[in-house]
Amino acid sequence: MTQVKSGDTVRIHYTGTLLDGSTFDSSQGRDPLEFQVGSGQIIPGLDNALPGMAVGEKKEVQVVAEEAYGAVNPEMLQSVPREGIPADIPLDPGTQLQMQTPDGQALPVTVVEVDESTVTLDANHPLAGKDLKFDIEVVSVN
Repeated sequence: MTQVKSGDTVRIHYTGTLLDGSTFDSSQGRDPLEFQVGSGQIIPGLDNALPGMAVGEKKEVQVVAEEAYGAVNPEMLQSVPREGIPADIPLDPGTQLQMQTPDGQALPVTVVEVDESTVTLDANHPLAGKDLKFDIEVVSVN
């Protein structure tokens, strides 16, 4: 039976959960996720769990934050003057917004705090700083 190795193109079904059991992503009801093992297309902790697995094999993988979306980077938090944000933009904590970097790139941010004069925005990945669990199944190996 063919075992997954670095460089193989694999298709997997997966369900990703936080350690409290809440699901943040899943391929249920969708096509399997296809990628090349070892190419950096997925988070390292999941990529590293695949070599040696075979088609049809299932595994539960615990991924620490550093092998997933990294630690929370305090430099990715930014306070901006409230008057610099249009009045029609909702500013409830947890609201996802999009900013534009100086070079024109879209940057997703989350509102984390609002007071009378400032709005604090977080540009960290929403899963940064979180340990994750994945239930995976190898569907195919090429």
